[in-house]
Amino acid sequence: MKILIMAGGYATRLWPITKDNPKALLPVGNRVILDYILEKVEELGLETYISTNRFFEAHFRPYAEERGVELIVEDTLHEEEKLGTIGAMKKAVDELGLDDYLVIAGDNLFSFSLEDFLRAYDGRTLIAVYDVGDLNLAKRYGVVVLEGDRVISFEEKPAQPRSTLISTGVYVFPKAVMERIDEYLSNGNRDSPGYFLQWLLERGEPIKAYRFSEYWYDIGSADSYLEALKTLLRESHVEEIQISPYAKIIPPVVIKRGAKILGRSIIGPYAYIGENCVIENSDVSDSIIFRNTVIKNSTIWRSIIDERCEIRNLELRKSLVGGHAKIQRGE
Repeated sequence: MKILIMAGGYATRLWPITKDNPKALLPVGNRVILDYILEKVEELGLETYISTNRFFEAHFRPYAEERGVELIVEDTLHEEEKLGTIGAMKKAVDELGLDDYLVIAGDNLFSFSLEDFLRAYDGRTLIAVYDVGDLNLAKRYGVVVLEGDRVISFEEKPAQPRSTLISTGVYVFPKAVMERIDEYLSNGNRDSPGYFLQWLLERGEPIKAYRFSEYWYDIGSADSYLEALKTLLRESHVEEIQISPYAKIIPPVVIKRGAKILGRSIIGPYAYIGENCVIENSDVSDSIIFRNTVIKNSTIWRSIIDERCEIRNLELRKSLVGGHAKIQRGE
């Protein structure tokens, strides 16, 4: 069996934050998304590959070398050129050969052990399923109906979901199923694995479900990103920073090297402050602030602010601010 982590998307739903930064390498607490996935993968001791695109290759190359995993790079530079998840799986098979594949979406944060997951594998396609508990929310995903652990119905993004159980981004595809990708791609959606699963089920391929609980996040929106931060940031990590005696830190927080917390600022809880940020007389909570950003006389809540921004005299709530932005209200 080989492990394939899919990180070739352009994450347009999180633009402008992900316009120049791959989603899988976004920070969640003091680590990036891929760190959480690889921590689970490393327990398995299997060959591991990260599938990405030419545009983000330079970001992934040093990371992959440091972590001892190999890259498979699709030759695309733009969203409209991308191979899609199933197209990228075909490229992996072409390069690495037919085998059973554990396929993991690179923007997934999940609570279960991959060792437990693979213990449930019996030669049938295996998918990890999670109960989102809400029919409206289920409409965004591939909805599963089970009979025991057997999938009897699968519908991608249904208008009227038959259950609140959804397929997450963790799958095992046996060699015989990987062999059918060419057949599927001749007339199938290249991007979403859900349509591939639906196609398999319609053709009599058995699919088994592994149910788990606790938590699962698909980092596809600012809300899910910030919720993941709240779940996974369990203790503070404060590097070498400058902090005013009048400032207050409410844990848990991550404050990276070179940051300056000045005046009567309050940081936290659940705040990530990147390298060399300057926060002065401001409150920042439930938010992610990327490096080299300046925030003065402002309140930031449930917001994500990209690098090299300047925010002055503002109250920002549930906002997403792209890099190099300068926003201020008059003095």
